[in-house]
Amino acid sequence: MNDITGIVFDIQRGALHDGPGVRTTVFLKGCPLRCAWCHNPESQTFEPETGRSGRIYGRALTVTEVMAVVRRDARFYAASGGGLTISGGEPTAQYDFCSALLAAAHGEGIHTCLDTCGALDWPRLDALCAHVDVFLYDYKATAAGTHRALTGIEPGLPHANLRRLLAAGATVRLRCPLIPDANAAPDHLDAIAALGRDYPAMAIDLMPYHEIGAGKYDDLGRPRPALETRVPAAGETAAWLDTLHSAGAAQAALG
Repeated sequence: MNDITGIVFDIQRGALHDGPGVRTTVFLKGCPLRCAWCHNPESQTFEPETGRSGRIYGRALTVTEVMAVVRRDARFYAASGGGLTISGGEPTAQYDFCSALLAAAHGEGIHTCLDTCGALDWPRLDALCAHVDVFLYDYKATAAGTHRALTGIEPGLPHANLRRLLAAGATVRLRCPLIPDANAAPDHLDAIAALGRDYPAMAIDLMPYHEIGAGKYDDLGRPRPALETRVPAAGETAAWLDTLHSAGAAQAALG
């Protein structure tokens, strides 16, 4: 299992926003979605790419090679409650590698988080539960038409898998990207609040739109997304949070 190879486009040590404590976040290439606000366009395809700058996006690494990096900060994980986070792209798109890396880390007592949109069949997602301590679960849009237009896929499977995970007793942290004039609408906020009421122990992170990844499109020679939006003002994000708290989603916070 440790000889399984995956395509990794980044490894960030000392990450503080990808789960509890100090973490090492491993980013895998490949994603079945095409989110209109994607800030990691280098994650969308499976193949390694070279940008106009000469930067290489993606390299083949074995589980053994990745774990050698992950182990370097074991003392920080122990002190902070941190560990390994696997992100992407959609990490389960490289299912065998993702599963083997989670199992290897868990086998060494390292806390694990999986950042996923849940767009895979339930038996495979269920099988990952044995090696995932926390699911960082993306909740992108509520209405089917909006979800389809903004991500390229239907919402039925990821929405159903979210409730399956919660019913199975998995620890889930809901991550909600909020994009002005796209999905940051009352119906979506109502749906997020309803999930917060149904599962009061579930943490909810609101992730306001940002433009940090815009330059990557230029480097990759791709057009930037034709998304009519803007970076929300602080008062706007505070209002979203107040709306959720008033509607009973007590665990909601700005991510």
